[in-house]
Amino acid sequence: MNISTVGIIGAGTMGNGIAQACAVSGIPVVMVDISQEAVDKGIRTVAGSLERLVKKEKISPTDKDAALARIKGSTRYEDLASAQLVVEAATENFDLKVRILRQIDAIAAPEVIIASNTSSISITKLAAATSRADRFIGMHFFNPVPMMALVEIIRGLQTSDATHDAVHALAQALGKTPITVKNAPGFVVNRILVPMINEAFFVLAEGLATAEDIDAGMKLGCNQPIGPLALADMIGLDVCLAVMDVYLTEYGDSKYRPCPLLKEMVAAGRLGRKTGQGVYSY
Repeated sequence: MNISTVGIIGAGTMGNGIAQACAVSGIPVVMVDISQEAVDKGIRTVAGSLERLVKKEKISPTDKDAALARIKGSTRYEDLASAQLVVEAATENFDLKVRILRQIDAIAAPEVIIASNTSSISITKLAAATSRADRFIGMHFFNPVPMMALVEIIRGLQTSDATHDAVHALAQALGKTPITVKNAPGFVVNRILVPMINEAFFVLAEGLATAEDIDAGMKLGCNQPIGPLALADMIGLDVCLAVMDVYLTEYGDSKYRPCPLLKEMVAAGRLGRKTGQGVYSY
């Protein structure tokens, strides 16, 4: 299937990032959100991001204008009718996503592929909420979308080969590097990443090293651009804890037990950058 127009539900951080990646690659986008204010904010964010690329001489002013012209903002699901793929990029909430997916399912033509940008929710369960489970897939972009090369392509139990191949080809057309993943909690990257962050909290709690030295060790010893504790602050300690709780519940394996220090910091409201205090102060 040739995907010539992409619909996106959600004009927030992930949605507008996906819109930018598509538009810069020459693919028209319809970006839908619940209010005109949210849509306008998303388009302004893309415009600002593209302007920074112009200043860095990564793209020309003409390229910027052409990319912006490819993004149509809307508050109406009906405007998704021209899309061959609709990507749901709403908040990580199962009930909300199901409600959105059913709205897309009711409007989109039968051959249209629906993808979710979820980072944690079962693709198989989300697919079952639609009438086109074989044409449903996970397309997990990483933040910030315009900068990050990876896309996890997650196959639900019902996802067809044709659906997978079409979305895989689109990811490559966006200049991304896709990896194919079976459906499981955390998929691949977060399955490895979040337990590593949790282990860093155990190391900190046991007093083996300071937070600064733990992060320096992982940056210099493992060539990571940011240490695990600083990354936790960026992600949000509450998010890290929620993900570990999901793993512990879904896998039933004690190796996914959240570190008590992580739980205590979340209980104290020290969630990281968004609250001004996490492992570090901001």
